[in-house]
Amino acid sequence: MGYGGRRAGGVLEDLLEKAGGCAVIDGGFATQLEKHGASINDPLWSALCLIKDPALIKLVHWEYLEAGADVLVTSSYQATIPGFLSRGLSIEEGESLLEKSVKLAVETRDRFWDNAKKVPENSYNRALVAASIGSYGAYLADGSEYSGYYGMDIDLAKLKDFHRRRLQVLVKAGADILAFETIPNKLEAQACAELLEEENVEIQSWICFSSMDGENAPSGESFEECLEILNKADRVSAVGINCAPPHFMESLICKFKKLTDKPIAVYPNSGEVWDGRAKRWLPSQCFGDDKFELYATRWRDLGAKLIGGCCRTTPSTIQAISKALKKGGKVENP
Repeated sequence: MGYGGRRAGGVLEDLLEKAGGCAVIDGGFATQLEKHGASINDPLWSALCLIKDPALIKLVHWEYLEAGADVLVTSSYQATIPGFLSRGLSIEEGESLLEKSVKLAVETRDRFWDNAKKVPENSYNRALVAASIGSYGAYLADGSEYSGYYGMDIDLAKLKDFHRRRLQVLVKAGADILAFETIPNKLEAQACAELLEEENVEIQSWICFSSMDGENAPSGESFEECLEILNKADRVSAVGINCAPPHFMESLICKFKKLTDKPIAVYPNSGEVWDGRAKRWLPSQCFGDDKFELYATRWRDLGAKLIGGCCRTTPSTIQAISKALKKGGKVENP
């Protein structure tokens, strides 16, 4: 097939080997913060807790590690320098909060792993910390990460400028990998891939798209177009889909398998639909933990290498996925 762009011997490959070929990403962050009483109805969303309640962030990380997550995604999805500036913070304060998002995850991971190592034959892997880099649309907080339409004045250079400083800070803060999330169009995927090259980023990264129809990127562009760019990007170690409905995953994994040789990550939402303008979840059919447990093995057998959850999934969802994947063996088509 020859769709290259993978550098061997990185932390991601090491984790996949330790995890038996398929590792577990954590689940919904804001969902769990709200469950513990956090009020995050704010343009900064879960990043608000970096300012108001960092201890709660560590608690949520810990819950996901206990549930069996092999990858902890930081609370920086909606944390951007422009977003912090709009809240009256200085650039230095904004950068400090970005650093804090990584440090909170690293400290929690290290403490958890120190404890786990003391238990003979524990079933845990030493988790990687993935610094979350939400799309430009996530910063806009207008739902455009689910439409892919950024307006006529947004070009490649502007998207790179938007992401550049945050990327630099998160790398320097000590993340193991970078997780570009809910990318809605080819232009932003290209901007992220080129930025990794321009900044000579040495840690590994993945780029995950969202999808509203189960066929294409939210912009309407085909994944063939989007992945053509990423296949040539040596610094992009994995590709995938996040925050799309779980019932899209099977066909999207099959599609991605034909289009790339890179490891595929899938971490869908619960199937509920987010109204980005009204800022609320619409009533809709959703996957329960039992379905995630059933389908996780199916997604793995189709070729997914990293599986987890996004919005509205919880530690119990991740526990169900982890339990299913660690059982081993193949299942019939559910």
